[in-house]
Amino acid sequence: MLVATGSMAVKLVARMIAASALVAGGLLLAVASGQAAHGVPVPVVTTAPEYAKRLLDGGQPIVFVDLRPPEDFARGRLPHALSVPLPELRRRYHEISRTELVILYCDCPPEALAAAFRFVAGEGFQNASVLAEGFRGWVKRGYPVEPR
Repeated sequence: MLVATGSMAVKLVARMIAASALVAGGLLLAVASGQAAHGVPVPVVTTAPEYAKRLLDGGQPIVFVDLRPPEDFARGRLPHALSVPLPELRRRYHEISRTELVILYCDCPPEALAAAFRFVAGEGFQNASVLAEGFRGWVKRGYPVEPR
């Protein structure tokens, strides 16, 4: 059992409230296998492609972060995507917005995408999530891809 005290308890409650708001807003909170300090599981927040598309259509400022290799990014990407290939994430994470909604995606194994999310969350990004089903799920639904 984890006992949180003082500022740790406040932060924990704030994260729980934020997670509840994200679930209510169409985002899904899923627990990844990674562990934070003290053995607490690090939750990976995922965004359904349908919800991301609805936000995009509604004019919500979204930064899609494409973690695929540059050659895949050049062939097609989500609207307004920023290319930060997965091997470069630790070096280039500072290029990612801390104010707009950030949605990470790739065609990598789920464990790699979860690790990328845990990394950015560990760097203080509270505005990030992972696109459920990745790039292929977006394309499968016929959603817009740049360039066309």
